[in-house]
Amino acid sequence: MKAKWLERVRKCALALPETSERVSHGSPSFFVKKTKAFVSFLDNHHGDGRLAIWCAATLDAQQLLVAAEPEHFFVPAYVGHLGWVGVRLDRGLPWSKVKPIIEQAWRVRAPVKLKLT
Repeated sequence: MKAKWLERVRKCALALPETSERVSHGSPSFFVKKTKAFVSFLDNHHGDGRLAIWCAATLDAQQLLVAAEPEHFFVPAYVGHLGWVGVRLDRGLPWSKVKPIIEQAWRVRAPVKLKLT
C-alpha cells in the first residue's frame, strides 16, 4: 500500500510546474522552485502509526478539513501551527479527495507568477 500511495503522490506532485523531490527530514518531500516544501510523505512518523502526507494549507482550510473529517485529516506536528494539514492515506480516503489537496498545497506555496488557473 505504501509504494502505491507514494507513486500516486509523486506523479501528482511532480506534474505541477517547477517541482522537485528530495528527502527532507527522512521522508520523501516535494518542493516548488527547489526551496518551498508543499507536500511530505510520511510512514509511521515517530511511531504515530499513520501512512500520511502533510500538505501546505491555510489555517482556515486546515480547520475545516479536520473538523469535517477527523478520521481522515489531522493537524501535523511541527508545521500544523502554520496551517499544514495531515491527510491519512491508510483509512480509505479516495484519490479523488487527495489529489486536489496536493494541488492546493502547491498553490499555497508557489510564487504568484507560477499560479495555476
